Amino acid sequence: MTTAHEAASPIVPETPAWRITYAEIAALAQVQRPVPTTWSRRHPDFPAPVAHDEGRPLFDARAVVDWLTTTGRGNADPRHLRAELALHTLAARRTADLPAPVLVGALTALICLRHQLDAPVSGQSWDAVLAQAADLDSEDTFLSAELRAVPDRDRTGPALAALADELTEAAYTPAEAFDWVLESRRRLGSDDLAADEPIPAVVRALAALSGVDTLDEGSIVGTPDARSGDVLTALHARAADDADHTYLACDPDPARVRLVRRRMLVRGVNEFDLGVAEGDDLPVDGWGDPQLLVCVLPYEAAETRSPQAVLERVQALTDYLGDGSTAVVLGPADVLVRPLPRHGDADRLRRSFLRDGLLKAAVSLPDGAFPYRPGYRTAAWVLARTRQEDRSGLVLLSDYSAQPLTDPVLDALAEDIAIWRASGWRGDRRHEPRHAVIVPAKDLDDRPGAAFTTQHRPAAARYTRNVIERPARISDLELRLAELYEQSRQRADLRATLGARAVLRPEDQQVRRTTVRKLLAERRLRKRPGHRIADEHLSARGHYTVLTPDEVLGTARPGSRRIDRGVFLTGYEHAQFTEPGDIVVTASPRFGAYVDEGGLSLVAAPARILRVRPDADPPVLPRVLAALLRAAAAEYARTSGAVRASRGIEDLLIPDLNRDEAERFDTLLAELDRRATLLREQSAALDDLARTTAAGIADGTLTLQNLPGTDD
Repeated sequence: MTTAHEAASPIVPETPAWRITYAEIAALAQVQRPVPTTWSRRHPDFPAPVAHDEGRPLFDARAVVDWLTTTGRGNADPRHLRAELALHTLAARRTADLPAPVLVGALTALICLRHQLDAPVSGQSWDAVLAQAADLDSEDTFLSAELRAVPDRDRTGPALAALADELTEAAYTPAEAFDWVLESRRRLGSDDLAADEPIPAVVRALAALSGVDTLDEGSIVGTPDARSGDVLTALHARAADDADHTYLACDPDPARVRLVRRRMLVRGVNEFDLGVAEGDDLPVDGWGDPQLLVCVLPYEAAETRSPQAVLERVQALTDYLGDGSTAVVLGPADVLVRPLPRHGDADRLRRSFLRDGLLKAAVSLPDGAFPYRPGYRTAAWVLARTRQEDRSGLVLLSDYSAQPLTDPVLDALAEDIAIWRASGWRGDRRHEPRHAVIVPAKDLDDRPGAAFTTQHRPAAARYTRNVIERPARISDLELRLAELYEQSRQRADLRATLGARAVLRPEDQQVRRTTVRKLLAERRLRKRPGHRIADEHLSARGHYTVLTPDEVLGTARPGSRRIDRGVFLTGYEHAQFTEPGDIVVTASPRFGAYVDEGGLSLVAAPARILRVRPDADPPVLPRVLAALLRAAAAEYARTSGAVRASRGIEDLLIPDLNRDEAERFDTLLAELDRRATLLREQSAALDDLARTTAAGIADGTLTLQNLPGTDD
């Protein structure tokens, strides 16, 4: 049966169907994993499985996308669903005869050709497509060679043209379709185009740091070492729509040079406002020096990296800068901001940027800027050439190395730099930079080899609520400890004898054995599953406690993870709360059992619930069952190298105690819990007191007065 989507999508018939699992459907539709299973049960028109793989049903992705698009279910944009299908088909076409560079080059060339012609490129012979490309690119500077490189022209060429049209129709603009292809570089096997590119969040942050949106109309923007053009396109996207900037770029790789030309042309940049050259130098002749320059220095391994060579490269970039021009450079942190050998050539060269008034800001970035280089630590410099009389002699040092690489964090950094630039590199009294300090450049120049990083916290850090409330927090903890000591004295003397009265069991009184499986079958227990709760929905604040395996195993305090009521009601409406006395168990990463005395908690998978039936005869006491399960699990713990324990939770063999013996054991466990709870609360308060005091002493916002009995 041919669907409406198939009729509108000119996919090559020989391309095999894309078969996906329930989990992949959930990812495609941007919903929780159980949702597609529910769809298949509740909706008769949901596509039926076309095959099974080791018991897992496999679905035709095209039919699933048709269903999602028709019904409007899921959270994914229909345009992206169509693009996913086209990109998967594209990835399936990659073969030894059609390698990834040829595939990506041809498809991006076709999208560019379609944009230039403002007409579809499919539905005609490949020779006609080549002729149109030759007319448009008579000097073969950006797309003709890529189309001529396509093998099997009669079949592969028209198929790629159809895919280019499909992607462009799914996108709002050809530029968006072009970016979709480049975002799928890794999927398509073109790792060479992605290996040395920063992650998108860092690219956007560099564009924000540059201040491209504040440039005068008709300014010149340059990006040396352009690679595949991520930075250049980010600058174009951030600039004003009517800015009419001229964009210059260069790269040693001729294939990347052609790719950058195509990428900027599909974004609507006029051919006469674009200069992309092969090599290491920007094509400034005939264009003029740039008012803004943004560069990501090429990656070099630490073993072969020369600090002096890196700084000489930065110095060469500043030769492009005239008065009032700005440069943003991303490079290795060990050269740009870390300590260097005192009075060495690299140290003297780095400090010369301070003496010349070029360096305006040095930013230490967190790890993870380059996904293909996980150990590569980076930093960014903001440089600007200012006249002698306009120099402030100040430098902003910002340390984001301990912050997560998230958009809000990078937005805060960009805002600090924007205000720093707008103030003429002097600072604004109305704004205190976050994670940054402003220091005289001479102080750094007078300390040879010193790191270009913050040596103390910003002054504004003293006035945050967390810092101001520390003394009161410490006083509250001291009072809490006094209360706990008094409670332990009044409610339970920890020195008193427990009185367990344990003796050896007589041989003629053998205990009967049972398992959780038998207790479930006898209806003395019920089992309830845990729920898959996304990590981003958990926080220290919220309305409901969430019990994860960490809480069950005792590595985290119950109540330290919570979920907001609104998030729970909208995203987990089918989740169930625990009841008082529920036993929460987990087998991963090891066995643990926790009795939830108060109830009204949520249990996060893989932990699950064992619920005692109150009408069971003989009854099952939660504390007793949890203690016996822990003891049995220790006997059958997972051995080294084994994937799982020798016995599952349901099959652990435990004593089935009679009522009197179970109640005596429960009384002992209750007393142990009372004593342990007091000790845990005291220990937690002591830890909190030590942690809070140490944090204040470490950041210089707290001091301690003389203790009673000490010398003045």
